[in-house]
Amino acid sequence: MPSSDARLYLAKSDEFLAAAQRSLEEGMHVAATSLAVHAGINAADAICVALLAERSAGQEHEQARALLSRAGTEGAAAGRHLARLLPLKSRAEYEVDAVPKATARQAVGWAEKLVTLARGAVQRVGR
Repeated sequence: MPSSDARLYLAKSDEFLAAAQRSLEEGMHVAATSLAVHAGINAADAICVALLAERSAGQEHEQARALLSRAGTEGAAAGRHLARLLPLKSRAEYEVDAVPKATARQAVGWAEKLVTLARGAVQRVGR
């Protein structure tokens, strides 16, 4: 995988995160949660590409957590945040129940932490 892809995944994670933050501010909790999950997934991809020169291409996002575990302390921390976000994907996107404001706020916070970790990993390795 080209190392320049890490910056592309980081840019996508930044865009999803900005949209999640705006959605949260506007009271759109389902959208904020879903966008936060996508920000986290792309941040995880940025970390994996930056530090391992590969990413999980499977449909099961749990595979990304396994890959992150090979990416040192940043990867381990990112994996913990991603583990919190992933269960919210189905809840926000496929289930009929609403997402409470507190849950959306947590999701955006976890995504912010993941994006921060990704930004550090990408900048550190210069990819």
